[in-house]
Amino acid sequence: MDDRVRRHAEILVDYCTEIRSGDTVLVRAPRPAEDLVVALYERIGERGAHPMTEWLNPRAGRAYARAMDAEDFATKDHALAAMRETDVVILVKASSNAAEGSDVDSAKGRASSRAKQPILQERLETRWVITQHPTPADAQRAELSTEAWADYVYGAIDRDWDGQRERQQRVADALDDADAVRLVSGDDTDLRLSIAGMTTINDGGRENMPGGEVATSPDPGSVEGEIRFDVPLYRHGREIRDVTLVFEEGVVVDHAASHNEVALTSLLETDEGARRVGELGIGMNRGIDQITDNILFDEKMGQTVHLALGCAMEECVPDDRPFNESAVHADVLADVSRDSYIEVDGEVIQRNGAFWFEDEFDETPEPGFGSATGVTDYCP
Repeated sequence: MDDRVRRHAEILVDYCTEIRSGDTVLVRAPRPAEDLVVALYERIGERGAHPMTEWLNPRAGRAYARAMDAEDFATKDHALAAMRETDVVILVKASSNAAEGSDVDSAKGRASSRAKQPILQERLETRWVITQHPTPADAQRAELSTEAWADYVYGAIDRDWDGQRERQQRVADALDDADAVRLVSGDDTDLRLSIAGMTTINDGGRENMPGGEVATSPDPGSVEGEIRFDVPLYRHGREIRDVTLVFEEGVVVDHAASHNEVALTSLLETDEGARRVGELGIGMNRGIDQITDNILFDEKMGQTVHLALGCAMEECVPDDRPFNESAVHADVLADVSRDSYIEVDGEVIQRNGAFWFEDEFDETPEPGFGSATGVTDYCP
């Protein structure tokens, strides 16, 4: 077994979930991730915890969904009961065919998401983490060799997470004190939203491995403007390209995509909350330096911004602030490395992918580009 697999398991058990003696642990993984599951069991056994594995079978899931009627999907009470008895959940991604569910009717996908919502809510009460095991299928989607993809995955995972978290805290502090955020990129993105009173997450690799983003939930009624996402969105095995969303009073009132627009429409029709924004995330992991069409990595890249359509993050929304509820939480991603900036209360904190505390940050934009000048309020 590759030593990096055992190191990956060590990080998941000791750092991400801090598994202790007596913990009940659920490992949910597909068969291509068997090496990682074996390494996890070895590490979990050393901790005196009690694991069980739910082997995911995308082919079986496809067959089941195609045979079901949409109205017959319901919450699986036995799965819900098991989740209520679970302390730790480790979710592993590893594709053998990333498009396995692409020919399942969208209405069934929506029905399945709604049925799983109570189980998802219980899982969020555990100590959980989602991660990636490298496979040839995912390497192919990333347009990398199998070896290069493995190097990329482990290079993003095995990092100085204490140092990463400290660096990200500067941006988290800026957002925590802020009322308004504006995103501008090229001629097709100008989006404004309120984060007043919301809490900011500093994702230093606890619930996502790799981590590397700062995120919060906006007021769901505050989002105004238009935004274009130039990184593909994958939904139920379908690739959706060049997504454009127009918001009025927080709601998507118009949308388009150059490929699979029907799948985008289906996502937005899941429920009322699917047309609103549940998350604003800013990528900060400089160890992730290229788009690979894998959202777990791409959303952490240091020159990207993402919104999540659907459910807000509970840890970001105080009890006295509006919370967007939905059965979906779908991240859509934009590259902000060129002709772009992020304003926080009128001050630019990032321009062309560089933050104000980085050497690459240009305080003086080209004439006609951007409305704000340098940053002073958040400088040390």
